[in-house]
Amino acid sequence: MILDIQNLERPSTLAVVGALLFVYLIWVVYVTVRQPKLPDLPVVGARPGEWFSLLRARYRNAVDMKTATQAAYNQYRERACILPMMGGQNLVHLPFNEFQWLVDQPDADLDNIAQLMDAFMFDYTIMDPKLTHLPIHISVLTGRLTREVGNLVPDIMDEVKHSVDSYWPMDTENYTTVCAYDLMLRVTGQAINRIFIGLPLCRNPGVLDAATAFSLDVPIAATVLHFFPKFLRPIVAPIATLPNRIHTNRFYKIVRPLVRQRLQEYEKYSNDPDRKSKEPKDLLQWCMKQSKEVSDPYHGKVDTLVGRMMLNNFNSIHASSFAATQAIFDLAAGKPEYIDELRDEITQALSDQGDEWNKRALAAMPKLDSMMRESARLNSMIVTATNRMVVNPKGITTPSGVHLPYGTMVGGPSYAVMHDPVLYPEPEEFKPFRFAENLEGQSHLQRARQSLATTSLEFPAFGHGRHACAGRFFASTMLRLVLAYVLLNYDIEKQDKRAENIWFGANRTPSLKATIRIKRKRV
Repeated sequence: MILDIQNLERPSTLAVVGALLFVYLIWVVYVTVRQPKLPDLPVVGARPGEWFSLLRARYRNAVDMKTATQAAYNQYRERACILPMMGGQNLVHLPFNEFQWLVDQPDADLDNIAQLMDAFMFDYTIMDPKLTHLPIHISVLTGRLTREVGNLVPDIMDEVKHSVDSYWPMDTENYTTVCAYDLMLRVTGQAINRIFIGLPLCRNPGVLDAATAFSLDVPIAATVLHFFPKFLRPIVAPIATLPNRIHTNRFYKIVRPLVRQRLQEYEKYSNDPDRKSKEPKDLLQWCMKQSKEVSDPYHGKVDTLVGRMMLNNFNSIHASSFAATQAIFDLAAGKPEYIDELRDEITQALSDQGDEWNKRALAAMPKLDSMMRESARLNSMIVTATNRMVVNPKGITTPSGVHLPYGTMVGGPSYAVMHDPVLYPEPEEFKPFRFAENLEGQSHLQRARQSLATTSLEFPAFGHGRHACAGRFFASTMLRLVLAYVLLNYDIEKQDKRAENIWFGANRTPSLKATIRIKRKRV
């Protein structure tokens, strides 16, 4: 498009440009005024004597967050520092030796929900913010879903088979070039919704399309809103969150009829002694049951339950599709014998169970679990872990004596920890069986500590502590089933170079456009 100078000189255009500049200057002053609230700590990315050091450090860190997070970890091993991040607050980055202290603090001092509300601007980016202020569904994820995940293996695998066989190339003679992310998004999204809302709606393309779009809308709108001071956000939000509302309405329109039907059936058969055996075993049903057990009628409304399904899609879709895509990229660029060894393990485990996919078969695949954990270690989305907001009005003081005022964002290291050569020898090398070595003779507890879903200070890919990812056991099960089915049914052509990850602010994603070449195996 050719720039029209005459249009730029029009009074209306000049007024808009002037207004934007004025807003930007307000933002600069706003951020600058906030600087004295931060503790007196070194600033990663800042240079001595420069003006607006925090703003300039934000820009430098946004351009190269990998270097910034490694500097925060390596240069300040024994003390806290400030890690400015574009599109968010300046984070007080604690050293590794204070990581456990951070995890142990009560919610009355350091709050996880408050940090998420600020990071994703949920009061603006979600059409019903009450869903995030009252996240009672978390107890369903950590309770019922986690307890049932072993029993859900056949259903998950049934959906994985259906989506792979429906959307992946079936040519057994020639390799086909495919976008890895597009394929994995469809497979993981469908498997997730099989357990969230059940058949047949999980296979409705509109559900996945709306949920996926919304999952992108939220962080984009939040990033935009972070560039404006609080008093301007209510004015900017209706414009910045327009895509959010569009995709929310599409999701609600498709899922509302199902929720209405389920609620009617729940009441109709409430006194049926065989009701439990007839009920769907999915997240929607469990959230409905929970809503009947609490006093607030808000939780049992149709749109509340639909909103919870959409919110759980937001939390699950991209994290799962990214993890599956990363694993495929790692295997495609790794040694061919890795795939052979994984196939042998999967085949043997299935044979021992009469070729039936169940939790016992999956438990007999430690190398597959190790491969997924190693891929998560190398390619974790987050660069800092267990981020919290100080909500104690008096602030809180760290073990090293740093006082963190009310409203301060604080977090610990993640990317740098999982790339520390002391903890992980040859940390940049993909060693798929790193966590499966020396498992022979170990107790069940010792083996569990090396599993994909188990968090630790040294492995915070899912966070750590009581606020670690609530659905990680379900995600771990689903991801292993996806990779197992793909490996048994497809050859993956060896790639000379792995697809590079993309750094976006404080997050890291796989390439969304990179391709692999696959061929269906003959049965």
